[in-house]
Amino acid sequence: MAATARPYGGLADLRAMQNLTQRLWPCHWHIGDLAWQRTQHLDRDWPIVLWEAGGETVAWAWQHPPGHLDFLTADPDLVDEILEWFASTATAERLTVGIADDRPHLRAALERHGYAPADECVHHYLSRSLADLPDLPATPGYTIGPSTDSAKRVACHRAVWHPSRVTEESYRNVSSTWPFRPELDWVAVAPDGTYAAYCLIWLDDHNRVGELEPVGTHPDHRRRGLARAVCLGALHALKDLGAETAVVFPVDSPPGHPGAMTLYRDLGFTEYGRGMIYARSTG
Repeated sequence: MAATARPYGGLADLRAMQNLTQRLWPCHWHIGDLAWQRTQHLDRDWPIVLWEAGGETVAWAWQHPPGHLDFLTADPDLVDEILEWFASTATAERLTVGIADDRPHLRAALERHGYAPADECVHHYLSRSLADLPDLPATPGYTIGPSTDSAKRVACHRAVWHPSRVTEESYRNVSSTWPFRPELDWVAVAPDGTYAAYCLIWLDDHNRVGELEPVGTHPDHRRRGLARAVCLGALHALKDLGAETAVVFPVDSPPGHPGAMTLYRDLGFTEYGRGMIYARSTG
């Protein structure tokens, strides 16, 4: 049955995109990625198209203007159509597409359309079993547990990722979007009551895998083991909900600045794949 394309129409379509992602797991997207990326900003409206066949979503394509594409498809025959849609709607002089490194048929399709590998923005796909989690470390002066104050949670996020468009209103959108669970949104509370670090995990209960996204420590509270503590607290809570595996997809750090990779390796995560960027000029 031929697939038909239609534009994204709201949160019901986000759920359809997540359902496809869930069916195709393991892949380079997680249902938490989609929830976080689509709802963390109120003022963003990306061109997104869904392809449907037989009453279900079989592919989606998400353009990040002016010229980046992310997509997922259950039907390899749709890749050419997806790339043609992207080329017809993107406005940048240089187009980029993100894929996983274990998809040779996607690499071949991209090369047919004039793309070549670009040495930039590599994602590392990391995972760890939840079977042997270490205990939470001591964090003198700080209290570790689930967030209970959205304003403090947003303030911490904005300090970590300054400048950030995340607001209290947009975070309410995040926390009302499936599969958000408040018991998986962990924070470190500083002696003055402010939030010093956080880790949010999204649970795919069908595949029993949770994704850490996002994780951060306030600049005034770094190098005190707080990121490790909130991650472990959230990972234990994830295990208590029946998950078996955790994943996280950090971006490559600049040389000499290991950043997040050091944290996740210390937490026992190991790499099982990488993301690649393919690029082409439109000139």
